[in-house]
Amino acid sequence: MNTLATSRVAETLNVLHEEAEVADRAHIAARIAQIEEAGGNFAQAIPRWLAEERADYLTIHHGYADNFLSVSQAYGRFLYMIARTCWAKRIVEFGTSMGISTIYLAAALRDNGGGKLIGSELEPAKAARARSSLEVAGLADLVEIREGDALDTLRDVGGEVDLLLLDGAFSLYLPVLRLVEPFLTQGAAILGENAFDPAYLDYVRNPANGYLSQSLPIDDGRGNEFTIRTA
Repeated sequence: MNTLATSRVAETLNVLHEEAEVADRAHIAARIAQIEEAGGNFAQAIPRWLAEERADYLTIHHGYADNFLSVSQAYGRFLYMIARTCWAKRIVEFGTSMGISTIYLAAALRDNGGGKLIGSELEPAKAARARSSLEVAGLADLVEIREGDALDTLRDVGGEVDLLLLDGAFSLYLPVLRLVEPFLTQGAAILGENAFDPAYLDYVRNPANGYLSQSLPIDDGRGNEFTIRTA
C-alpha cells in the first residue's frame, strides 16, 4: 500500500480538502466576478492580478491568511506521482499554505525511502496549521517549513533539488525559480500551479535557458505548467 492510501494520510487530506472548499468559496466567486468584469475573458483578467501583486504582494497575500488556495485532489495525486517518478529526495515548495500539497509530496518522499521537503510560507498561522496537519498525517519528520518571504527563506536550500513546486504569489514564480535554479538537478521537475506570468512562461519555454516545458491538461484554467531541467 502506498502512503497516500493509508488511513492516516487519506483521512487528513479528506478533512483538509473539505475545509478548503468552504474557506475558498468566496475567493473563487470574487475571481469569477473579476473575469466577468474583463468581458468573460480569463486572459484579460490575469494582467490585473499580476499588476496588483507586483505593486504589493506581501499585503495581498496577508489578505489570504484564512484561505487555503490549495491544489485539487487530482493535482495532488499528480504531484505524488511525479515525485515518485523522479525518485525525489529533496523537494522545495513555494507556497505551503495549510499543507495540502505538502502532504502529497511528503507521502512521495516516504515511499521513495525518505528525504526532505523544504516549504516556504508567508503566514505564520498557515505554517502552524501545515505543521499540525503533517503531524496528524505522520509525515512531519520529512518536512521543514520556513516562515517568511520566499525570496529570503529559499536563498539556501541546503543541497540539490529534485522537484520544485511553485504555488505562491504568481509574480514571484520566476524570481523564486532563479533563486533555486543553481540547486536543481539535471532532470529536476518544476511544477507551476497558477503559472500565469508571461515572463515565467517565456523563460521556462525557451530551451536556451535549460528547460523543456508545456502546459498540463489538469484542472483546466488553473495555469498548470510542467517543466523539466534539461541542463
